[in-house]
Amino acid sequence: MKKPKILVHLCCAPDALYVMGLLQENYEPSGYFFNPNIHPSKEYQLRLEETKKVARTLNFKLIEEIYEDSRWHAMTHKFKDEPEKGRRCDICYAMRLEKTARKASELGFEKFATVMSLSPWKKADVLNRIGKMFARRFGIDFLEADFKKKDGFKKSIEMSRHHHLYRQHYCGCLYSQQESQEKEKAKRAK
Repeated sequence: MKKPKILVHLCCAPDALYVMGLLQENYEPSGYFFNPNIHPSKEYQLRLEETKKVARTLNFKLIEEIYEDSRWHAMTHKFKDEPEKGRRCDICYAMRLEKTARKASELGFEKFATVMSLSPWKKADVLNRIGKMFARRFGIDFLEADFKKKDGFKKSIEMSRHHHLYRQHYCGCLYSQQESQEKEKAKRAK
């Protein structure tokens, strides 16, 4: 029986490795790398190259979108002081999921999804609500998930170590990078 085709938004290699492997059991997944939030561009390139390694390892097609960081900054700047998981993140999720839904619809995929719910720093309920909203808008199904369940995040850490993948120390955006650096500085000061 032919597996349904699903376009999966990928934000980094460790998340992609675990989730895409899981999805390959029931779907024919293709990856979609659209992450205008990642800062700086050097970090973006590193995450993209690592994700390409995963695509080769698991043998799936990877579609790379244009890096639109200036648009992301314009949309999120007024929420720069929000904490991680705040309104800025909701805007970021929406920007990336809308683009994924649009691309999935344009390319004739049956469903779309995101790996972001694997992260303990991401709100699966919000991701799923936003995903369903864009599914309705673009006439395509959204795979609701919380991939961190059943030790998904822990498994992704183990798998990325085994495959020698780069694991980032912050979500990706300028603001999460600054927050991470401040926490690290406070730790060293103790």
